[in-house]
Amino acid sequence: MARIYHDEDADLAVLAGATLAVVGYGNQGRSQALNLRDSGVPVVVGNIRDASHERAQADGFEVLPVAEACARADGVLVLVPDEVMPEVWREQIAPRLEAGDLAVFASGYNVAFGLIAPEPGLDVVLVAPRMIGAGVRDGYLSGAGFPSFVGVHQDATGRARERMLAVAKALGSTRAGCIEMSMHDEASLDLFTEQGFGPAFGRVMLTAVDLLVEAGYPPEAVLLELYLSGELAYSMQKMREVGMTRQMDLHSHTSQYGSATRGSRFLDLDAALRERMGRVLDEIRSGGFAEEWSKNQEHAGRILERVREARDRLPITRWEDAARRAFRIGDARED
Repeated sequence: MARIYHDEDADLAVLAGATLAVVGYGNQGRSQALNLRDSGVPVVVGNIRDASHERAQADGFEVLPVAEACARADGVLVLVPDEVMPEVWREQIAPRLEAGDLAVFASGYNVAFGLIAPEPGLDVVLVAPRMIGAGVRDGYLSGAGFPSFVGVHQDATGRARERMLAVAKALGSTRAGCIEMSMHDEASLDLFTEQGFGPAFGRVMLTAVDLLVEAGYPPEAVLLELYLSGELAYSMQKMREVGMTRQMDLHSHTSQYGSATRGSRFLDLDAALRERMGRVLDEIRSGGFAEEWSKNQEHAGRILERVREARDRLPITRWEDAARRAFRIGDARED
């Protein structure tokens, strides 16, 4: 069984007298800095001079260049994007840390795949929220918290675990629960969700849209039925609350019977899905994806830009814009 921690396993007093530097004031950085401060932990923000710098100042934080913030602090939360993190770590963070300082990563990616090699005198831990930045803040304010993956990668002081749990508690995560994971396992699960489960689910969705539109149903009606109404999102929330199969009880008897009796027609997809998802997982765990993405950024960036351009030309993008305008959903564009 995996080890799971809650509030009673953590002690905020462990952070008494310590100042933490939040490096990067984006969606996660802002929420985590605010949560730490509200929990009574002194925080200084390290950020370049941009809109995030101005927002941190407006939120009442002392905002310094990254190197200066790290030199001021006893621990640093590294919350800059994965693709720039190795350079920021090497040039601005690592030279300012001293033996016994704490380094907290919200993603295991760079450490797990050898792109960052923390100095041996540091406590290096993982506190990785399973929640977007806005949810990290909302969960704290509501009192419900949010789950996280946590783990000790390097224990130089003998106190890394208790310091890790204190940070998780200050963020509000131990209210919901923190499950212990290695950096490599956290990064692998995260990448697999993005590269295995997400694309497979997306293909099912796109196939259904294409089939129904070709059968003569209006695109707006198809998209509303499949996901734009919010019913799918609501059902997913109920899966979280009561379970994937038990949430079926919330649907009509017609729905339950149809799902149960027709579901078996798709069982022959299992072997193909497992094989293809397995290849994705193998690429991730071996470091093959990290080699492709992080060590050839220029080439990978060009591919990503072409994908974005192609995405905007897809029929479903136009259909979504039209449907969201018609039903006044979200930030539908007028173009």
